[in-house]
Amino acid sequence: MPSREEMWRKIPDEVDLIVIGGGITGAGVVRNAARRGLRVALFDQKDFAAGTSSKSSKLIHGGLRYLETYEFSLVFESVSERRVMLDLAPHLVNPLAFLFPVYAGSRRNLRMIKAGMWLYAGLSLFRSPKRHQVLNAAEVAEAEPLLKQEGLQGAPLYYDCSTDDSRLVLENVLDGIENGGLAVSWARVDALIKDEQGRVSGVVVKNTRDGSVREVKANAIINATGPWTDEVLGLSGPRTEDMLRLTKGIHIVVDREKLPVEHAVVLFHPDDDRVLFALPRGERTYIGTTDTDYEGAPGEEAATLADVDYCIAAANEHFPTQQISRDDVIATWAGLRPLISPPEEMDDVAESKVSREHQITVGRDGLITIAGGKLTTYRKMAKEVVDVAVHLLKLSDGLPEDLHSAQTFKAPLPGAVGWPAHDDHALVAEELAKVCECDLPKDVALHLVDTYGMRAVQVAKLCAKDPALLEPIVPGRVEIMAQVDFGVQEELAASVSDILIRRTQILFRDFDQGVGAADKVANRLAELIGWSAEEKQKSIDYYKSEVALSRQWKKAL
Repeated sequence: MPSREEMWRKIPDEVDLIVIGGGITGAGVVRNAARRGLRVALFDQKDFAAGTSSKSSKLIHGGLRYLETYEFSLVFESVSERRVMLDLAPHLVNPLAFLFPVYAGSRRNLRMIKAGMWLYAGLSLFRSPKRHQVLNAAEVAEAEPLLKQEGLQGAPLYYDCSTDDSRLVLENVLDGIENGGLAVSWARVDALIKDEQGRVSGVVVKNTRDGSVREVKANAIINATGPWTDEVLGLSGPRTEDMLRLTKGIHIVVDREKLPVEHAVVLFHPDDDRVLFALPRGERTYIGTTDTDYEGAPGEEAATLADVDYCIAAANEHFPTQQISRDDVIATWAGLRPLISPPEEMDDVAESKVSREHQITVGRDGLITIAGGKLTTYRKMAKEVVDVAVHLLKLSDGLPEDLHSAQTFKAPLPGAVGWPAHDDHALVAEELAKVCECDLPKDVALHLVDTYGMRAVQVAKLCAKDPALLEPIVPGRVEIMAQVDFGVQEELAASVSDILIRRTQILFRDFDQGVGAADKVANRLAELIGWSAEEKQKSIDYYKSEVALSRQWKKAL
């Protein structure tokens, strides 16, 4: 895999298709387009998944709550894609049990919920990871003993999936590159180039690492920039109205000892009855998400004190003997949902009621824009928008002759190639420890398998070659320095933030949020990439600013 710097140098003057935005949709597009045989180049102003696509609830799910608003087509699409993702990325997409407690007086009675569960199962064609069941109050108390028992009538137990959203994006990008595409991070599109007829014909892109600028021509351009959609549309010309209604969702992270849940527990907020989740994530528990309108600039969103208190209140209502406080919050993250703005007559619709459906538009100048949608349905969205691009290429006589089917519905992502049918992460980790030819601790082996799938063997080989790379990034944790090397050599990492946030998620998992490891990681990156002292310090400072954004809510205390 070429480095990020090598990728920049490889960009040709002209391609078939340019993709602006390296979130989950753009990543899916570059994979789909490259697998069809299109010459495709993707650019993102920061790292891949640096925006919304690393700020989700980290779930691949059907969207049970959308049944309440009769969005059956969205649920059907989502549960269908959930099944596909279990096959394409079994190392990253794993079944997760959800517990849906029902209490006396709830507007959602147990009979209604049971009916909803059967409808949810039916829409999935009964291909859920496991069959749902309904527990009585005593069974719920045994399954989740800390959950509030007063007024508890029972709880359906159903299954969706958890994922690592950042790595899901990354593996789509890597697969696109392996199939002939190009993808460059930290490369900002500053302008659109237009031909004499006023149609978009290329972009001006700036390498934000060294300041160099390139013009790249293309026969079709896709705007897949999520919350930045309207900003990119503005490059095309003046606009009278925005395409998006941005809403902010935040999560808080607490230590598992503070809130030890065995299932993903559905929480109804005591103030407004909105749905949140308490999500088990190894040594930590995630609580979220909120849903509030956002008026600021994308990239500046952060949890407020009110947001944090909102999540805490939901958790404490449902777990009365396990009260958490502000002091227990290790980290937060905030992301923006790029929802399609509803019609003017529906401007007053509540944030959580705005549709999660996606939309594809083609401007008068030929700029293709895809917006809205969900993490779960990214693959189908990518296929649809590439279909539109192919149609435009055909109309403009720019369509290559030797295109073929992308087969993204059955071609596994890189880490899933060779993944065993038994789908047992622990057994794969045991085999890795046996064959790696280095003293790989069991917990580290499992961590590598969970993170990289079968590509963990490549990381282990780095340790066999240089045992010093077995050193933990953070003392006492499972992430190791070999992941820094692998991030640069095989995963296009180009900054401290790329490593500590999106390649390892240490920002969300370490009690210190990785601040104590920033210098060590930067020193290694400087060796691998060839940074000057100034570039190294700039990367450290940028990471610390990301940590500060995660802690911004504390300023109100």
